[in-house]
Amino acid sequence: MKILISNTSDVPLYQQIKDQLKDAILREELVEGDPLPSIRAFANDLKVSVLTVRRVYEELEREGFVTSQVGIGTFVTAGNLELLRDSKRRVVEAKMLDMIATAKTLKISKDELNEMMNILYEED
Repeated sequence: MKILISNTSDVPLYQQIKDQLKDAILREELVEGDPLPSIRAFANDLKVSVLTVRRVYEELEREGFVTSQVGIGTFVTAGNLELLRDSKRRVVEAKMLDMIATAKTLKISKDELNEMMNILYEED
């Protein structure tokens, strides 16, 4: 798993890390039971504060993406599958909203857009 962070981004470091971990879980690059690196090791790898990684892990746990066991580590959990499915839908919906806005700007009709989407969807 590769996490890329940018110090020049307007997005806070913890949010960049959290978003990339969530994406990895949603894309099933990380699956239930996979361990996350220890807070200290992860902070060292990313060259960020231990507090930053702790915040990421705490927020992911609060959202149901990971579970922490004191003295053992932090692990990906799929205990809330509906949450994972909903998160996947939200990612797609956000991209679709952007696509629709672009299509409207370019005066592409809903029917044309649907036709384009159907063709592209079938290509996979």
